[in-house]
Amino acid sequence: MCDMKTATLTIRLDEDTERLLAQSSRRSGKNRSEIAREAIRRQLRIERFRELRAESIPYAEAAGFFTDEDVFREVS
Repeated sequence: MCDMKTATLTIRLDEDTERLLAQSSRRSGKNRSEIAREAIRRQLRIERFRELRAESIPYAEAAGFFTDEDVFREVS
């Protein structure tokens, strides 16, 4: 992240979340900011995946794909 522009985000954590974050930081050797960045990135990717999936459902259904099993059967 040396050459990247950065922004600062301040958040408030309840005591339990702070404790879990501190434990994770000690176990992983990552600082709290690294863990928070990874968690935010992961959440944003999950949300984007869900959006794309929802957008593609009508096309999949029109092609005869109604379940994940239908897709797996086709690609296997």
